[in-house]
This record gives sequence, C-alpha cells and structure tokens, in this order.
Amino acid sequence: MTAVIQTKNLTKNYGKTQVLRNIDLTITAGEFTAIMGPSGSGKSTLMNVLSTIDRLSGGEVWLKGQSLLDLNKNQLRQFRQEHMGFIFQDYNLLDTLTVKENILLPLSLRKCPTQEMESRLRPIAETLGIEALLSKYPSEISGGQKQRTASARALITNPSIVFADEPTGALDSRSATQLLEQFVGLNDVFEATILMVTHDIYAASYCRRVIFLRDGVIVNELYAGGMSQKAFYDRILETQSLMGGRQR
Repeated sequence: MTAVIQTKNLTKNYGKTQVLRNIDLTITAGEFTAIMGPSGSGKSTLMNVLSTIDRLSGGEVWLKGQSLLDLNKNQLRQFRQEHMGFIFQDYNLLDTLTVKENILLPLSLRKCPTQEMESRLRPIAETLGIEALLSKYPSEISGGQKQRTASARALITNPSIVFADEPTGALDSRSATQLLEQFVGLNDVFEATILMVTHDIYAASYCRRVIFLRDGVIVNELYAGGMSQKAFYDRILETQSLMGGRQR
C-alpha cells in the first residue's frame, strides 16, 4: 500500500519540554486509524504536526512522499488545501451559509466549475444521509447533522487524508454511533484515509487500527483484522488497562 504519511525520529518541543519523542509512523492509503492516549500524551500535538499546522522540531515527515522540510510556509498552506481535509469537534460551520454552501465552500474558493461541484456533492451527501438538509442553515440542524456536514466539507475536495480531532466529543451516543458508522462507509466506499484523535474507546473501536501514545512515545498498536467492532472494543479496553509502561 502507498504511504500517505511517514515519519522518522519525529520530535516536537515547546521550549524545553519535549512533547513528541522519536516517533516512527506510517499511515497508508485507505487506513482508518485512531490515535489514543491520556491527556498530555501528545496525541493532539502529533496530529498538528502531521497536518502541517505545527512545525516539527526534529526528525522528518513525508506526506505523499514530499518532505515537509522542503516546503516553506506558503507551500505548506497550499499543500494543506490540496491534500488534506479537517473535521473538528466544534464543527466550524459558517452560520450565514446553508449546509450545501458550507460543504461546497472549499471548492468555491478554488473556483471549481458548478457542474463538477454538484457531481461531487451528490454521492457524499447521500452516503452521509444529509441530502434532505442541503437548503437548511446550521442553526436549523442537530449537532450530529452539523458534524456530518463538516465531514462532507472535509471530503468534498477528495483529500489524500482526513484529520478528525475528537469528532464525536460534542455528540450524544446515538449521533456519535451514526457518525462513526458513516465514517466506516466513507472509508469503504470512497477509500478515504482517516486519522482520528480520540479519548473514546467506543469511537476507536470503529477504526481498523489504534495507536497508543504516552509521554510523547508510541507504546502500543492494535489492528482490528477480522474482529467485530464489539470484539475490537474489548481488545482496546484490555490493552489500555494492561499497558502499564510496556513498550511495543
């Protein structure tokens, strides 16, 4: 499989504090991966560095074979716009735009032809179950529907990878389950590569792979393989309780 993200000896410091320490990681095309760890483990910092929002302090990161060290600030911004999608816990929708306009905004900014925008919108809206909401405004829809709208916006550009930062954190259990099931569908139907930061074992159990961080180091990894979602949930729960400092 093609590597979308690859790191070697990745480190990140804030002043004298080392937050990430010698991270070696590969994310291949089509993976649905969760990053888990306690507060302060470095999981959000890792996502910020991998998504080019924050600069690395040492080591190297390659995105689609392109070293981040070779790109200046403007090139990083362009790379982010062309190859990445983002889903945030607080949705980041514009209240003055309809659901449809929010979803199409990244393509509108690129001056994408109207016909192409419509052709991209239809299958994503159908998969996420929001085709009946397209004319509504964010104030008129539920939290789960807002998150699905944000997910559609992240996917409309056909990004190489989607970064999801605690996407179920503001949702009730029913909406969270619906969103996670739709993530699985997007991963299957569109072969979307999704990297999700979460503290929630239930959310992580929908992924195909879980990476555990502690004190800025990868301490364990799990793969779902042929396990059911319930079986993988139990495995993640067991692993969290047994890690006890053990390195992979």
